[in-house]
Amino acid sequence: MKKFITLILFVFLTIFTVNGQDNNDDFWDNVRYGGGFNVGFGSDFTTIAISPSAIYDFSDVVSSGVSLSYLYSKNKFFDTTSNVYGGSIISLFNVAKAVQLSAEFEELNINVRDNFGNSDSYWSPALYLGAAYNTGNFSIGLRYDALYDDNKSIYSSAFTPIFRFYF
Repeated sequence: MKKFITLILFVFLTIFTVNGQDNNDDFWDNVRYGGGFNVGFGSDFTTIAISPSAIYDFSDVVSSGVSLSYLYSKNKFFDTTSNVYGGSIISLFNVAKAVQLSAEFEELNINVRDNFGNSDSYWSPALYLGAAYNTGNFSIGLRYDALYDDNKSIYSSAFTPIFRFYF
């Protein structure tokens, strides 16, 4: 799986480089930076996540890019702490003025540790399909993980919120 992700990222970045060599000004004018964030607090848990990313606008309708992710989670009920990192490839489709559809493949390395000295580390893939309300630079919505595995996912549900911004 690591080789597959590396190959996809290499091909994607090569396409960006080749397109950028034709006319550097036009290429960089179509690149936007931003990402997403997620914060959750409860009586027994804390979750903080950040995902910086860069996307290329192929047109007003289609954009695609890459993202890095980091998530910290503390669950007092199970007495565990998690550090999660990884990356993803994302495609955005603006199907109407305020409607944005998305598809994102993400691969995360999950490291879980408890206060008893036990730890576990594993990779978890996700394929998110989502819909969001888009207001220019900001999108808010919901996504569904088509590869959701209750035993491996860091989320309690296949549905997770979308909070994205690009400038």
